[in-house]
Amino acid sequence: MARYTRAETARRAGLDAAYMDRLIELGLLTPDADDRLTRYDVRKAQVLHTLEGAGVRPEGVAEGLRAAQLSLEFLESPVYERFATLGDETFRQVSERTGLPLELLLLVREAAGGAVPAPDDRMREDEALVVPYIENQLAVGYAPRSVERALRVLGDSLRRAAETESDAWRTDIMEPYLSRPGGVAELTSLSSQEATLQQDVATDAALLALWHAQQAQAWTANIISGFESVLSAMGQLPAVARPPAICFLDITGYTRLTYERGDEAAADLAAGLNRLVTRSALEHAGRPVKWLGDGVMVYFRDPGQGVVSALDMVDGVAGVGLPSAHVGLHAGPVLFQEGDYFGRTVNMASRIAEYARPGEVLVTQAIVEEASETTGVSFREIGPVELKGIGGAVHLHAASRG
Repeated sequence: MARYTRAETARRAGLDAAYMDRLIELGLLTPDADDRLTRYDVRKAQVLHTLEGAGVRPEGVAEGLRAAQLSLEFLESPVYERFATLGDETFRQVSERTGLPLELLLLVREAAGGAVPAPDDRMREDEALVVPYIENQLAVGYAPRSVERALRVLGDSLRRAAETESDAWRTDIMEPYLSRPGGVAELTSLSSQEATLQQDVATDAALLALWHAQQAQAWTANIISGFESVLSAMGQLPAVARPPAICFLDITGYTRLTYERGDEAAADLAAGLNRLVTRSALEHAGRPVKWLGDGVMVYFRDPGQGVVSALDMVDGVAGVGLPSAHVGLHAGPVLFQEGDYFGRTVNMASRIAEYARPGEVLVTQAIVEEASETTGVSFREIGPVELKGIGGAVHLHAASRG
């Protein structure tokens, strides 16, 4: 294992030499006979500095170690290689070397869960691994704004996954161990046991597998949409006498709400929403297609019945303890594959749902025309609006009971 001087250790940890001396004097770091430290010591110094920022002083940690109530040995487990050290280049230097926009490089740390750095801050080793991703995206032809959006979405999604995993470790494993005599030593040992290390490998494999599966679904939608567009222009896409409707229902603030109420309450809310949507869809000759992070996509054979069901669902979400829902519907040709629907109709309905305000059911002109004979509903014209990702203005109407 590589050995570093005190100055090198401080540099890799992003700390000053005086802080390193303080940790050594407290016995929290132990140099070898040549006054050298290891990569593990870099990691320990980083964690101790973070703890002090949270109000846990190194002196208190040292006392806890002497009383055998705390341990830092777990940080030597390979699992904690996640704690990356600082590299030699600053964000500005990487930008100058690669020609990549400095703004995109600074966003990497934010996507990784940190505060936005200054241009002359050094880039971490793990952050440097994201640089080729940005280079390749721009080289293929992605716009910088698309790369920025991808980084933000990836960062937010992975943050939620990491927090969920960490919360489970804390409640199911860490707290029960720490509540019994000798639990600190047992917990430290557990961090290096083969089962824990294998779980780490299995988690990486599972994340990659789920990511690839989600990519396959999203790419399939693009493939189908492209074929549909070309064949429609060629007149090779058969017209549908009575097109079906696709409905997207989103819950305002659902992700934040479930996070605040905890896992058990979130599961209850999801179950209540599932029952409500499934019951309403089946009553109106529809079926839920897939559940999303904060809502659901529903297929209706009859657009008019889709509007009635959407109004029922918006009225019903309050009964299961959820905030207001907002809905988008569009009627048109759809393509079906492996239990899912794809195409422009799906994309349009999704964008309309994003545009709708809480409590609104917004529909296209196509829905109004197909639902003209449906009793119990009326439509108020909103007018042409611009929707994200949709070329040209879309004529929308607000549906209501009447």
